[in-house]
Parts: sequence; C-alpha cells; structure tokens
Amino acid sequence: MRNTSDAQAPDELDARGRRLRAALAAVLVPGSAPELRLMHDWLDSWSGLGLVIAGMTHQGWDVQLTAYAARDWRANFFPVGIAHSIVGGTAWETSPWRAVQRAAWQTLHEALRARRLP
Repeated sequence: MRNTSDAQAPDELDARGRRLRAALAAVLVPGSAPELRLMHDWLDSWSGLGLVIAGMTHQGWDVQLTAYAARDWRANFFPVGIAHSIVGGTAWETSPWRAVQRAAWQTLHEALRARRLP
C-alpha cells in the first residue's frame, strides 16, 4: 500500500493503479462491443463503485460522493491527508458509479500529466 503520510499525490502508479486506469479507460469508452459490455456489467454497480474507490484509496486519494435530489451525483477526489480544498478530479453524472468513474479517470489523468507518470 502507498505511503499516505505525504501531503502530495503519489509520484507513480503501481501495478494496481495501472490496472485501475485500464479498467476506467475501458468502461468510459463509448460503444457496445461485448468486451465493453463486460466492463459495464462489472463496474456500473454499487459494488463496482466500491472497487474503483478502493483502487483510488490505494493510490492515495480520498473520495466524496454527494447525491443531489436523488437525480444527479457529484464525485470529488482529494489527496489523502490534505484539507479537502485541493481537488484531484471531479465529475457530475446521473449515476453514482459514472460520477466516480469519470472523477477517478480525471484524477489519474491529471496526476499523470502533471508528473509525467507512466
């Protein structure tokens, strides 16, 4: 598990983080190919949401998920151990799992871009 005592986002993704990034990329690709349907069946659920959050926690991120009038959802990721004024990624969606997926993707993408991670 990552050292979460640092006040910064992780410097690199471990193997688990790379698998998480690949799963998020697959579930966010538009299309109806059988392989994509498999990813949606796996991750478009409350248990799938939990898997993404567990993966992001392992990478050093906290999550905040908020329902608005039970119609819209907002997910925010923050570096572990830092005041939640620093947002790594955020998304508004009509389902909680899609909000978490998009916010997680944005968080990892921005961390990779900022640090030029693999």
